[in-house]
Amino acid sequence: MKIAIESTEKIVTLNGVPARIWEGHTASGIPVHCYVTRIGVKDGLGLDTTEFDRELQEHTMPSLDVQFIPLHLIL
Repeated sequence: MKIAIESTEKIVTLNGVPARIWEGHTASGIPVHCYVTRIGVKDGLGLDTTEFDRELQEHTMPSLDVQFIPLHLIL
């Protein structure tokens, strides 16, 4: 499965760990939301990650669907 996701401003705590909610869709167009606790770039590739670091700080407003997700529905 492939998904395309965008970072939102919303952060929740799952099992004591902060997780940012990312929203997007599958390749077939099904809406999804993800709870991301960590994201990084593999070390040692010799890549300039300046743009990655900058883009990682960009966030959108979450949709209404994600703003009001009851935490008991999150696995």
